[in-house]
This record gives sequence, structure tokens and C-alpha cells, in this order.
Amino acid sequence: MSLNDSNKFFGEIKKKPENFYIIHYSCQSLYDDNDALSPRITSIAVTHFATEQTVSFSTHSIAEELGIPREEVITKFDDVERVLLHGFYQFIRDRRDKYWIHWNMRNLTFGFEHLEHRYRVLGGSDASVIPVERRLNLNDLLADRYGQDYAPDPKMKALMEMNGGIHRHFLNGAEEVAAFQNAEFIRMHNSTLCKTGFFHKVITRSAAGKLKTASRGVGVRLDKLLESRTNKGIAAGGTVLGIGTGVWQLVSTFF
Repeated sequence: MSLNDSNKFFGEIKKKPENFYIIHYSCQSLYDDNDALSPRITSIAVTHFATEQTVSFSTHSIAEELGIPREEVITKFDDVERVLLHGFYQFIRDRRDKYWIHWNMRNLTFGFEHLEHRYRVLGGSDASVIPVERRLNLNDLLADRYGQDYAPDPKMKALMEMNGGIHRHFLNGAEEVAAFQNAEFIRMHNSTLCKTGFFHKVITRSAAGKLKTASRGVGVRLDKLLESRTNKGIAAGGTVLGIGTGVWQLVSTFF
């Protein structure tokens, strides 16, 4: 069942929250100023929607497990990143049938394909690929529910400002690049964690009708709700009319 329609998505996540995971990750610069041709992955966070338990895969923790000193992490990053991605794919191996909520993880530049590509580059051959139809872009779902202008750009930060303020660990793209250059991997990881936590908050508030968005979005949501109810009413009316016609024809046959 496709849940890219926001009404279906929020209906399903209310009924079966245990089937949903929220994912986000941080990486090196998305532009051409990297030592590798594609950005290195520095942390991945996965939050189970129903329990709010988070499993994470981070540079600093893996480097520590491998006995790599802070000053050598950059020079040995291939080893760290390989273990990080291997752990991630081991985790999702038995969860590919679940729904994975993300924020604009669309393509090879930033997305599931980027994670798979980095793993292959580092020698990994057992990536557990999440089916495309199981990937749900929260940004698209909010646009469907509230309208494209539900928040000004950049939408994630603007939506955070409207719903309690910017989290103290939040880093934007430029700040994450600077953090990587300074080997501040814990900062990058904390930023990733705060974003998955915020996505959970957004979904919960939206499902309860309490998410604050740009003013125009409220009208769009009301229109969508009325449209849904109107369609249901038309369908119900058509069913009643069909039954009535059938009864009349049956009566006419006998009398």
C-alpha cells in the first residue's frame, strides 16, 4: 500500500505506529571540496516511531571501539565509515518491510542511494536495500497536507522555529561542513539525533492537528479534509442510490 498520500500516511501511522522508522544522517560537504568524490558518511540515526527508541551509528563511537585516536580519525576514515555502514545495514536487514520516514533523502547526492554508494566504494557488498515504495519523504507529506508553502525555505529550520524554536544541537549544512573540517563528530551526531527527534514531534503534532505551519497551509488542509469527506459522501450516496434502484427493479418484477 502506498502511503505517499498524507491522509493515508497519518491514518496508517495512528493504527500501526510500530511499522514506522525515522531516519536521518550527516555527511561531509555535498559539493566538490571533498577528498573523496562523494561525501563521507559521519553519522546515521534511526528512531522507532512507536517507542521513540533511537539506534545510531556514529564516527566518534566507532573510532573509539576501533582504538583510533581523535587526531587519526580523518586519515583512517575509510575504516571507520566501513564499520559504520556495515552496522547500519545489519540493523535494517530484517526491517526492510517497514516504512522509513526521511527528509529529502531522494538521490545519490543525499539519500539512500548515497549510503549504498559509499558502502560499495568501501568494499561492502551486502547492503540491505530499502524498497523505494517503503521510503516516505516527510517534506512531501507535509506539503500534501498543508500546501507547498507550509513553511518558508529552508523548511526544516523554519518549521522548527514555528514549533518550539531551534534545538540547541541543530546544525545547518554549512555548519556541518565546518564541524567535519574541525573533526567535531559528536556535534554532527547530536545534530542528526535532534533532527530525528524533531521529525517525530512533527508527525505526532500533525496527527493531532496541533502542528504550527504557515497560515496558508491551514486553509489547504481544511480544503483537503472537506474534499475527502465530500468524496466519501458522494460514494456513500451512490451506494444508497444503487441499492434503491435495485430494490425498485425487484419490486417491479413481481408486482
